[in-house]
Parts: sequence; structure tokens; C-alpha cells
Amino acid sequence: MQKFDQVIQDIVSYVTAYEIKSDLAYQTAHYCLLDTLGCGLEALDYPACTKLMGPIVPGTTVPNGAKVPGTQFQLDPVQAAFNIGAMIRWLDFNDTWLAAEWGHPSDNLGGILAVADWLSRVAIANGKKPLTMKAVLTGMIKAHEIQGCIALENSFNKVGLDHVILVKVASTAVVAEMLGLTEAETLNAVSLAWVDGQSLRTYRHAPNTGSRKSWAAGDATSRAVRLALMAQKGEMGYPSALTAKTWGFYDVSFKGQEFKFQRPYGSYVMENVLFKISFPAEFHSQTAVEAAMTLKGVLDSKGKTFEDIEKVTIRTHEACIRIIDKKGPLNNPADRDHCIQYMVAVPLIYGRLTAADYEDNIASNPAIDALREKMECVEDPQFTADYHDPEKRSIANALTVTLKDGTVLDEVVVEYPIGHKRRRADGIPLLIEKFKINLARRFPEKQQNTILNASLDLKTISDIPVNEYVDMYVI
Repeated sequence: MQKFDQVIQDIVSYVTAYEIKSDLAYQTAHYCLLDTLGCGLEALDYPACTKLMGPIVPGTTVPNGAKVPGTQFQLDPVQAAFNIGAMIRWLDFNDTWLAAEWGHPSDNLGGILAVADWLSRVAIANGKKPLTMKAVLTGMIKAHEIQGCIALENSFNKVGLDHVILVKVASTAVVAEMLGLTEAETLNAVSLAWVDGQSLRTYRHAPNTGSRKSWAAGDATSRAVRLALMAQKGEMGYPSALTAKTWGFYDVSFKGQEFKFQRPYGSYVMENVLFKISFPAEFHSQTAVEAAMTLKGVLDSKGKTFEDIEKVTIRTHEACIRIIDKKGPLNNPADRDHCIQYMVAVPLIYGRLTAADYEDNIASNPAIDALREKMECVEDPQFTADYHDPEKRSIANALTVTLKDGTVLDEVVVEYPIGHKRRRADGIPLLIEKFKINLARRFPEKQQNTILNASLDLKTISDIPVNEYVDMYVI
């Protein structure tokens, strides 16, 4: 019998046999869950997101289906995964992982929560015990780890593929385990994810930047649920999906290179994940936005405004330049939240950066593009090295503002954003506040308090049946 590729075997061994023992991983997963759900609730304020929500066929109801937080939808687990995944990702405000490949591991919550909720409702209908939220947290840790560990040394963007391939692979493995698939069935499922068609990064880059980048992860995590369910029905797998000569993933999509690994699967990724707390901005720009906010204060203190600026120099790292250093017209919000110049200009002008600041009514201010034209990105090789250093994992940016009168303001350097592991003590209270603000966008005060009472303590939330917790978010 043909053996499965070692990479596939390692993923399956991890999801089926590895026990998460890290308290830090569970603590971080707890905060990650709240932040991720909150990001989804904020996205429901945007019609561009909500128009994609709900069942494929309007009016469809699914007995014991998975519920979509913040809505009245109850859907099959595949479509629920798409809904949850799309709303989580829509505003580019959920967690981030940066390495050779970048991505947003909490995107996997779309499939994990949908399947856990659906399984729990079916179990109760059959007189059995539901899953608890501890199972969701465990699934999150494992999905983070699979996506993040593969991303550490393997760049999919350099071969033109979108990082959501890793969401699909990670979600498939974790969902397969939640569904109770055998080891053989889980191997089949994961191989199907690698064989599946993979998304191009076309929609993340000029001249095609568009809203698909906001629902691509929802698509990936829902596709994972579909593939796992097919494997559960006995659909065959493809043992050398990666390594088959000519026709395998490596030869077709990865320039013939095999994956490299820095570390075995454990709980490293969740423990070190980055939270977007202060700004809904592509993560390579988070420290630049923080620096711009500081410089706005300096300008104010000197009686100056953005109109007095002659030049802005952004000292940064290579990945930032490759992904978000953009000149010329920006066509839509998806274009703007991936342009470092835009994300620096807005706080220098307005003293803020919110999701609404990417919309047309703000972007139409000619001062933004005029200020963008005065900005230059320059790579600092040390910033690039520190970005890749596993002991540092910095995302540094430094801003220097030169005024029209020749004054050069002191450079503002920010190495680690507020959501970095090194700044957890500063970040977590702000993360909780962000969660409370997002609850208030959607729910009356009594319902907000019900959710908060169930959510803020790790032990409390871990023991709640999944269906009961999700029911708290129904409007």
C-alpha cells in the first residue's frame, strides 16, 4: 500500500495524537477567540460583507445547523463556515502570523466553530453530550500551529499562491479530527486539500486588488469542511499529492521545491501570534501607523499640520515593501488597506485610522494622495533580519518627517506592535476593550453582559457547550 507523503503524515499525527498542555497557548487562544468573534461582529456593519451572508438559496433552513454569530442564520456547516470565515476576515482586523509566508490563523475559526456548533446541536438532538468551547480552543491552537509552522520557512506568495491554501489545509485536518474521522480518513482529507485548486494572489495586488481578499479565507475554511465531510463518506485520498513527479503540488505549484520545516508541531504559533488591536491595517504597517499617530501628536505640539510636511521617509523591512508599498491610484477599500502610504497619511491628517477610513468618502480627500506622494519607503536590512529572527519576530517601522521649513522631526521607531507577544501586558486590556466595543455594535446591553459574563474567564468559557455559547450571539 502506498505511503502518504511525510508532510501529510506529520499533520495527521499532530491533529490525532498530540495533546496540548501549554497553559499559555490556551490563554492566548481564549483572547484570540474573543478578538476574532469581535472582528466578525464589526464586519456586519458593512453591506459589502453582509450581501454575501446567509444560505446559498434564500430561505433555506437547516435543522440542527450551525448558527452564524451576530445574525439569525442557521446553516449547513459548509456554508456556515463560509459566513463566519468571511465576516472574521472582512476588515483585516483579526490576528496575524508573519514569516516566509504570512496569514491570519484565526481564519480557521470559520470551519472550527461551524462544525463544533453543528455537531453539538446534532448530539443534543440525539440525546448525547455536546462539545464544549474547550474543544474549539484546542482546534484553534492546532489549526494555528499547522498553518504557522508551514509558513515559517515556505513562501507561497513567491510562487503566486495566496496564503489561504494554508487555511484550507489546517482547517481540513482539524475539522476531520472533530468529525471523528479515522487516521486513514484524515490522511485522505488532508491530501484532498493539497490536490484541490489553489487561489492565486491576483486579488491582493495591483491592478486587480479587490474584495475577494476579504472572503478568500471564508472560502478556504468552508472548502475544508466540504473535503473533510467527503472523506468521512469514504472518498479516497492521494498519498503523493505533494511529491508525485510532474503532477504533484511541489512540481506543479512550488517550482519543484519541497517544504522546509523549522520546528515540529506543538503550540508555538498560538503562543506567539500577533493581534491587531489598535488599527485595522495590514500587519506589516501596524508599527508605521503607531509611529504616525505619535508624529501627529508632535506636529500638534508644534502648531504644525500635515500641510507643513515636505517629506516622509519610512524605514522598513523587505516584506513591507514587497506587499504594501504602493504608488498611484487606489481603487477601493481593499486596495487602500494594503497601502502603507495611505495607512500613514490618514493618521497624520486625522489622528486616527479606523475601518471606515478606507471607504470612498474619506479616500476622496485629495490631501491623502498628496501626502502619499511625499512618502518614500527604504529597506533597513537589520529590520528585515529581525523580522525573520525567530527570537525577535519584530515588525519594525521608523518614520522621519521633514517639514517645508527644513526642520527634521526626530525619527519615531516602533519595533513591536501593541499586539505582539512582547507587549501582551499592554495589549490584552486593549483587546478586551476592543471586544466590548464590538459587542456593543450588535447587541443590547443585557445581551452584551450575558456574553461578557460567559467569555472573560478562561475556565468559565471552556466548560460552556458550544451551542449554548453560540446562542448568546444570536440577534
